[in-house]
Amino acid sequence: MEQSIQPLDRVALELGPITIYWYGLIIGLGAMLGLWLAVRESERRGLSKDTFVDVVMIAVPVAILSARLYYVAFEWDFYKDNPGKILAVWEGGIAIHGALIGSFLTGLIFSKKRGISFWKLVDIAAPSILLGQAIGRWGNFMNQEAHGGEVTRGFLESLMLPDFIINQMYIDGAYYHPTFLYESLWNFLGVIVLLSLRRVNLHRGELFLTYLIWYSVGRFFVEGLRTDSLMLTESLRIAQVMSLLWIAVAVVLWVYRRKSGLAEKRYLES
Repeated sequence: MEQSIQPLDRVALELGPITIYWYGLIIGLGAMLGLWLAVRESERRGLSKDTFVDVVMIAVPVAILSARLYYVAFEWDFYKDNPGKILAVWEGGIAIHGALIGSFLTGLIFSKKRGISFWKLVDIAAPSILLGQAIGRWGNFMNQEAHGGEVTRGFLESLMLPDFIINQMYIDGAYYHPTFLYESLWNFLGVIVLLSLRRVNLHRGELFLTYLIWYSVGRFFVEGLRTDSLMLTESLRIAQVMSLLWIAVAVVLWVYRRKSGLAEKRYLES
């Protein structure tokens, strides 16, 4: 019976020579919903409604490029022998840490040119970024990637998962941990936490630093279950190293900005 399980089709639509994959559509959906959320909040915080439309027009292509370059750099042994695959983003293989680095640098340059506080900009963006990440993980689901180690069907059924998820986790004759789902749920919960913290009126920048800590904690533990991790050494997973680094940087910045007086303004102040 299990041998007849067919994976979901990765192709959403074919228009002549153009093939549209679910992976790209889902990531695009996450970006659009994140943008909608940021635009709504930016108007409340006294920014033009076009602010985030403008920054996203730059940040999205930069993020895709930096995410791919980050991934390719750490998988160079494969891509140096398969250069034609370097641009095949639709097959998967983008690293979220690379995307975030590209996006943060874009936001820093954009805020300086527009005369907007970088910390105000990223505070508003934080829930949107996490929402995009939560939705984007379902692109990995469609590609049957970013999964964990082997498990039994009984284990997946014990998690009360619907059949379409369980069946999609059946890959090459075995079932695997749906780590995409673990991270997605953690991120959705984080969106709720960040939206709630808006009302707490934290010091400027601290909502964004909370995002860094929240995401990094979840990613560290989920990454430990995955079987496709980018590796720094034989025993060090790059994503886990980056997660620990980002937690440390966020905590140091939080303390430093409080003690130095750089975080005097609050989130709800214009």
